Amino acid sequence: MTAPDALPAAVLWDMDGTLVDTEPYWIAAEHEIVAEHGGRWSDELAHQLVGNPLLVSARFIIANSPLECTPEELVDELLLRVVRQVQRHTPWRPGARDLLTELGELGVPCALVTMSWQSLARAVTASLPPDAFRVVVTGDRVTHGKPHPEPYLGACAALAVQPRECVAIEDSATGVRSAVAAGVPTLAVPHVVAVPDIPGAVHLSSLAGVRAADLLRYFP
Repeated sequence: MTAPDALPAAVLWDMDGTLVDTEPYWIAAEHEIVAEHGGRWSDELAHQLVGNPLLVSARFIIANSPLECTPEELVDELLLRVVRQVQRHTPWRPGARDLLTELGELGVPCALVTMSWQSLARAVTASLPPDAFRVVVTGDRVTHGKPHPEPYLGACAALAVQPRECVAIEDSATGVRSAVAAGVPTLAVPHVVAVPDIPGAVHLSSLAGVRAADLLRYFP
């Protein structure tokens, strides 16, 4: 049984859709770019990309549209538009910033584990205290992106903590599978797309009202 005041050794946060509500920015950028090249995009196609590494998503968009560019060029253009939107307004997910702040006050280290690239991670974290995340793992700095466990294993190694002693927070099936494969107890907080039941993960409808002392209680 978990002690009433027990805290995780670290909390590992996904970014898009978990910490910040940037998925609408990504989807809007995809629609715009495809339309500018004479194609038509759909939310159904866009939802298939939630949680994926950016180059994987870019290849999918190119394969399903008239775009004639490299995946790297498309990622650069997507990032440019999403970063611009975040700089105008950072849309925090309900409860996420409050929980992140409380963890910082309690001295619980946090890592950002995102498949977005550094430029967007910097834009999101710019409005947070500089020590809000002790480690930032981005999609352009890993060999294998989610759902591979590498991003979460790398974050745990950088924090010098054991995966089983941490808690990960994710909003997509891809991200949940990555964290669970790394051995991290995971809170699945679905947002844009549904997340199936995955052993090792516990579902929450929202982080609103969730406190640091609650986190380990979800994993008796």
